[in-house]
Formats: sequence, C-alpha cells, structure tokens
Amino acid sequence: MTRPDSPKKHEPIAGIGRHGEHPYGDLGQIIILFVFLAIWILDSFVFRYSTFLSAYVPIYIRLIFAGLILVLAIYLVRSGHRAASDDVLSSSRLITDGAFSRVRHPLYLASLLFYLFLIALTLSLISLLVFMGIFIFYNAIAAYEEKFLEKKFGKDYSDYRKKVPRWIPRL
Repeated sequence: MTRPDSPKKHEPIAGIGRHGEHPYGDLGQIIILFVFLAIWILDSFVFRYSTFLSAYVPIYIRLIFAGLILVLAIYLVRSGHRAASDDVLSSSRLITDGAFSRVRHPLYLASLLFYLFLIALTLSLISLLVFMGIFIFYNAIAAYEEKFLEKKFGKDYSDYRKKVPRWIPRL
C-alpha cells in the first residue's frame, strides 16, 4: 500500500525498461569507466605509446584546456542533477529547463567531457580511440532513452527534440 503523498511509479512502456533507462546503461558506464581509466593510466604514465603529442603542447595549455572542459562538465552535472532530482521526476513532467534547455542529455555529456578532460591532460591517442567507442555507447543509450521519452511525452518530446540538440549545446 502506498501513501497518498508518495510519488507515483512510472508505468512500464512495452519494449522499454520501467524508467526508460537502458537495461545495461548503468553497468556499461561503470565497466567503460574502469576500462578507460586502466588504458589511460597505462598509456599516459607507464608505456607512453601514444602520448608523443604532449611533448609539443605545453602543459599549461593542456591544463587550461582541460580545466575549461572540467568546468563545463561540472556545470552540466550540477544543473542536470538539480533539474532531474527525485522531486521533479516524481511530477512526471518533461524536463526542459536548466542544462536540459541546452542539450538533451547533460549528464551523459558531462561524463563524456570527463573522459575528454583526462585525454586533454596527457594527449593519449589510444585513449582518444577508446573514447570514440565510449561515445558510440553513450549515443546508443541516449537513443534508447529517447524512444521511451517519445512514447511517454509524445508531441511535447518531439517538439523538444527539434529545438534542443542531443550532444552539442546551443549557446
């Protein structure tokens, strides 16, 4: 028995998980993080197979660039989490404010920017190749979740998709 003031659970939509998340999204993100970190650390600090570009780009340039990427990632995480808090999610409305007004998947974009932050520090080309695979994974789970949102919100989500890009924020 649920209390009258407790948030209502979302009804499942045929063919899509209960909350619209990809069934392997969370586990995949954790596995990808550990694999990426292992490759990045080994290439950047142990074997140094593909970090030769760091000899040509001064550390202060890499730190400035990486710092800007990190600041943007932190903004997206803070704004995305604030907009998608449990209180807002329980209201069953389409979230289009905050970071969601600039990009459809701010939390995923923040994760991708974190990987780019690390790559910018050491300029590991092997890590950049791994990042391309990570992007394909995130793009797939974003597309999966968009199917759920399309079914749940219909025309409202279609209009939102036309106005707000998936990955490259509009300023």
